[in-house]
Amino acid sequence: MARLFGTNGIREVVGETFTAPFVTRVAGAIASIVPAPATLAVGRDGRTSSPAFAQVVAGTLAAAGHRVIDLGLLATPAIQYNVPRVGAHLAVIVTASHNPPEFNGLKCIGADGLEVTRATEEAIEAAVERGVSPTVPYSRIGSVVADPAGAERYLDGIVAQVDPARIAARNFSVVLDCGNGASIPTSPALLGRLGCRTITLNAHVDGTFPGRPSEPTEAALADLCRAVPAVGAALGIAHDGDADRAVFVDAAGRYVPGEQMLALLARDAVERHGGGTVVVPVAASQAVEDTVRPLGGSVVYTRVGSPSITHEMMARRAVFGGEDNGGLVFPRFQLARDGAMAAATLLDVLARTGRPLADLVREIPRYTLVKEKVACPAEYRDRVIAKVSESMRATAERVETIDGIKAYLPGGWVLLRPSGTEPIFRVSAEAKEPARARALADLGLERVRRALSELGASA
Repeated sequence: MARLFGTNGIREVVGETFTAPFVTRVAGAIASIVPAPATLAVGRDGRTSSPAFAQVVAGTLAAAGHRVIDLGLLATPAIQYNVPRVGAHLAVIVTASHNPPEFNGLKCIGADGLEVTRATEEAIEAAVERGVSPTVPYSRIGSVVADPAGAERYLDGIVAQVDPARIAARNFSVVLDCGNGASIPTSPALLGRLGCRTITLNAHVDGTFPGRPSEPTEAALADLCRAVPAVGAALGIAHDGDADRAVFVDAAGRYVPGEQMLALLARDAVERHGGGTVVVPVAASQAVEDTVRPLGGSVVYTRVGSPSITHEMMARRAVFGGEDNGGLVFPRFQLARDGAMAAATLLDVLARTGRPLADLVREIPRYTLVKEKVACPAEYRDRVIAKVSESMRATAERVETIDGIKAYLPGGWVLLRPSGTEPIFRVSAEAKEPARARALADLGLERVRRALSELGASA
């Protein structure tokens, strides 16, 4: 059975794999796993192809006998927040998140607002493989009903989680880079409701992402980094294409690495709860453990990908979780990566402490993280893992196999993990000393390349 879902939904190039017939087949399969008639929801991001494909999804679900609530253009976490509140049994989001503009994708959300489990994804994949396409007579065709209240519902929920009066009293100036994406209906309005003076960049929806790439990397945020000190702002905030991420820039225009923000907000959550569990992927920085353990917190590691993190957070009743790419999860609000909630939470922290972001970041332990990748045909993945695991166990202090192989060696660790979306191995290494991090990454690259060579493949 062909695997369609990666670590965060289906993502493919429009006009190649991602076509109207393909989306119709997948939507039909989704319709088949929910007994009709049911209430289903559909939402989308701002990509040029998303309106058309959202109509394909909604029409296919309705043709199978379901009542469809169209939430329209909204950030992914805003759609997730609305799913249980509109009584949907399941939702489909048309989005490719931070991918380049030629991509689009589908993400499935359960009735509780969480991304569906891998078992549900496999049920959909099996239905696609069988060519399931449920049909009903004309008298049982469902409906598509627009719900324009989703943005306001979501904003009301976020504001209730923080102290808006305390934030407003600080009169923060903020530069917000929407990246021409799905945060535009919500994040500018949120900052307004929190009393911030807001200067926006790339704040018109354009699925070609003309202002900058959809992924808010440091290199992509040069304009934001210049703008923050130029206007005397306290903070810069940037979202990715579907706004499930937020990354930050301090008052001096310095990009704050995601691993430092993850540790900073984990610390805040553990302090406020008097302890608790933090859930992060196996690729997360050691800084998270270093930061929360002295405060009575514990860290649980999962496979990479927000579905693994959020379901583990639910099982553990975690106080916080997230990834080092800006995808942060605040379980008191919802179990979803949430860029707007991250922005509101950081503003609340700054208002509560009375300290600038740069001061708070300086308290987080510093590590050097090096990321690389090696081409690896999908059919070699398991055999490469087996070979690399054997060689790493011979020299490592400890090896974990939660997701790929993470080897703890003197001075740091190296993680070798096959990508869930591309024919590559991702190599990450971390150490206190930059030279040691680089050496560990080089070791990981060498082990993967040697395994491929021994197997008769080339990297």
